[in-house]
Amino acid sequence: MNFLRGVMGGPSAGPQPSGADTIQKLCDRVASSTLLDDRRDAVRALKSLSKKYRLEVGIQAMEHLIHVLQTDRSDSEIIGYALDTLYNVISNDLEEEEQEENSAKQVDDLGSQFTEIFIKQQENVTLLLTLVEEFDFHVRWPGVKLLTSLLKQQGPQVQQIILVSPMGVSRLMDLLADSREVIRNDGVLLLQQLTKSNAAIQKIVAFENAFERLLDIITEEGNSDGGIVVEDCLLLLQNLLKNNNSNQNFFKEGSYIQRMKPWFEVGDDNCGWSAQKVTNLHLMLQLVRVLVSPTNPPGATSSCQKAMFHCGLLQQLCTILMATGVPADILTETINTVSEVIRGCQTNQDYFASVNAPSNPPRPAIVVLLMSMVNERQPFVLRCAVLYCFQCFLYKNQKGQGEIVSTLLPSTIDATGNSVSAGQLLCGGLFSTDSLSNWCAAVALAHALQENATLKEQLLRVQLATSIGNPPVSLLQQCTNILSQGSKVQTRVGLLMLLCTWLSNCSIAVTHFLHNPANVPFLTGQIAENLGEEEQLVQGLCALLLGISIYYNDNSLENYRKEKLKQLIEKRIGRENFIEKLGFISKHELYSRAAQKPQPSFSSPDHMMFDHEFTKLVKELEGVISKAIYKSSEEDKKEEEVKKTLEQHDNIVTHYKKVIREQDQELEELKQRISTLTSQNEQLQATVTQQVSQIQQHKDQYNLLKVQLGKDTQHHNSHSDTFQMNGIQTEEVSKLKEELEEWKNKHDLLQGQLREKDSVIEKLNSSQLEMGTTEQSSQTSKSGGLEHNSELHKELEMLRSQIQLQSAEISKLQMENQKLQVLNATADPVPGDSGATAATSSELEARLEQEIKELKSEVKALSEEKESLKQHLDSSSSTVAILQEEKSKLQREVAESKKEQDDLLVLLADQDQKISALKSKLKDLGVPVEDEDDIESGDQGDEDEDGDEEEQD
Repeated sequence: MNFLRGVMGGPSAGPQPSGADTIQKLCDRVASSTLLDDRRDAVRALKSLSKKYRLEVGIQAMEHLIHVLQTDRSDSEIIGYALDTLYNVISNDLEEEEQEENSAKQVDDLGSQFTEIFIKQQENVTLLLTLVEEFDFHVRWPGVKLLTSLLKQQGPQVQQIILVSPMGVSRLMDLLADSREVIRNDGVLLLQQLTKSNAAIQKIVAFENAFERLLDIITEEGNSDGGIVVEDCLLLLQNLLKNNNSNQNFFKEGSYIQRMKPWFEVGDDNCGWSAQKVTNLHLMLQLVRVLVSPTNPPGATSSCQKAMFHCGLLQQLCTILMATGVPADILTETINTVSEVIRGCQTNQDYFASVNAPSNPPRPAIVVLLMSMVNERQPFVLRCAVLYCFQCFLYKNQKGQGEIVSTLLPSTIDATGNSVSAGQLLCGGLFSTDSLSNWCAAVALAHALQENATLKEQLLRVQLATSIGNPPVSLLQQCTNILSQGSKVQTRVGLLMLLCTWLSNCSIAVTHFLHNPANVPFLTGQIAENLGEEEQLVQGLCALLLGISIYYNDNSLENYRKEKLKQLIEKRIGRENFIEKLGFISKHELYSRAAQKPQPSFSSPDHMMFDHEFTKLVKELEGVISKAIYKSSEEDKKEEEVKKTLEQHDNIVTHYKKVIREQDQELEELKQRISTLTSQNEQLQATVTQQVSQIQQHKDQYNLLKVQLGKDTQHHNSHSDTFQMNGIQTEEVSKLKEELEEWKNKHDLLQGQLREKDSVIEKLNSSQLEMGTTEQSSQTSKSGGLEHNSELHKELEMLRSQIQLQSAEISKLQMENQKLQVLNATADPVPGDSGATAATSSELEARLEQEIKELKSEVKALSEEKESLKQHLDSSSSTVAILQEEKSKLQREVAESKKEQDDLLVLLADQDQKISALKSKLKDLGVPVEDEDDIESGDQGDEDEDGDEEEQD
């Protein structure tokens, strides 16, 4: 112990040993001491020296410390000291605060080297994972810190060791459930390092219920009002979700998007936001953007967008967007988030168009945002965010594009001037003195025309009043006028991008542009000049605009036909020079940056030159324009003819496709009707079957009651001597006799008919024998006689069967009559016994009359019910017959429709053969022809857009 006191700074008689010597003695003590207390004190001393003598402790003591972790696990105190010592050696956090900047790199290398030594034996990391499972605070907490430091130094290697370790990730997930906040919070930091850039570990952590636990922690800490723990949880959630489609889908399917809504509930008083709240809300908005990023698969993004609308998250974001007192960076990020939530989702875009700012009078949110975009006093990042929001609102939204353009048309402009429309703001920005406003307004207007030929034509109607007394000029003419006035490069680039988008795929707009005689000379002059590097971009865009005017030229203007424009290029510029200037666009550095992602992100306003969607247009047109410049007039004519022929065939094919679609719809409707009628028929048949069974049950009940009535009558007749009973039996006997007489008469009548038929048959047989001897007449008479004879035999058999049935009924009635006569005979009164049985007779008479009345009433009720059921059965049978007739009619219509469809398919096959022949001719001529798959995809896209418009209506 005296030695330890000397090491720890206690008094000593001799000279003080150096740090390296002390560390060596302590290491020997740890290795050789048999007493646990001595080893513990030595490790404690190493811990105190590890911060100052980091290198020496790391080199000499690491092996001994690892041995302590392996052998002394029963003592939590020495394990804790060993883990703390290793953490001080490996971690760079403490050293970075003390070291100067010039030695920071050396410190990083030191921690990385010690980490590499520690993880060289994978068993060390596995041992550390086992120690982290210990509940003891003095073991678990330093173990978590040490593992976090290892991941910071050698992340990929440590991740791989943990990944292959049995239940390695699952054991670390238990840290989030620790009741001690220090361990739980450091566990979040550990998982942050563990999940960096490792999709496999991210998936395991997500499926270990990480989302549920992290969201619970955020809620417990107060959502956006929470402290740094909320920030750490949000960073971990970003690690789990960013660029991980599986986890994003799991997050959506687990209904965790709905739990994000309370994060964005801000109060009316938005002043005095803390820095931590701003950071938390910024990370929350970024997390929403991770789920709806344009780089995600379209299906996943769309489903997340719909979920955000249905749970009210989008509405909450729009509330922040229109709130007052929100910090500028939060407002900017909120605009970017709303942009990506509505991008390409028609439902969300329609909702955003309906949002109004809380002003008096209320203004649409789009108008308020555009006012910020064209206001040069607003921050640059905010203006970029508004432009991105406007672009996302118009992305694949023809309805929104039409609404924006309609605010520019003469018929819809508010003449009173009480309200400012989106179109007026765009025009104001387009012609303002601020070049950034010019560029933003031009790009925004270009997005309103993107892939919409109808709106490009309508925008040609827009007239602008330049000054008092002068006639109005068109918007197209005003753009070209400003372009020729030599404004700033940014303004000219924006206007050229707008004109290229406007004229592409719109021959009418090209004709309007060429109709101004000053436009073509201006473009050729710009392209032909040898200007500086800054002007090369403008030259490239001028070449693109002139190339579009050639490629989409319909030759309606004699002076500006395709061939004449090509000759002009050849004389004034030169084809090679023209192609070189056209290539300036795609070779520009700013073009490459803009092509990477849809969001406009620029380091400064001077770098704001290209739009993402415009880069797609350049990529599409650069090649075809280069080919069009080198084509001869004959090739152009042939191409035009082939194009016209293809257009005609395409129209025919489109017509037949439309007809086939309509017939398919009719077939589907007919099939649905057939299935409906079939189900109704089955239901009615089931009802009929049920009613038949009920009728049969009632018949059985009726027969049973009738038998019971007969037995009761016989029983009372055998024990009764009253005359009233005899009177009733006499009436029944008389009825039976009458029925018997009727049957006898019917029997005699049928017997007479039978005799007449027999005589007719005998006459026919005799007449047949007396016929002529010629073969032809004999055969004819024989066949006729046989046919007639067979018919008579059939009638004879039917009569005989009827007679047999009637005979059976007559015999049955005769037997009943005999029984009744016997009963009458036995029921005659005896004069001597009448006085003795008077009382008994009166009682029996009363009981019998009562029972007969009850039975008769029951029989009557059953008869009425039988009649009603019979009527119901008849009506059901008629309904079934009608349905069967309709079913057969529909089947005939379906067969006719199928036959017509087959005929149309044959016509389509013929048309396809003609088209393929024409396409082969075009290919031989060197004309680029779209494949059939592209045409089909285009048709499909049109169908999708038509479907969207119908849903909107």
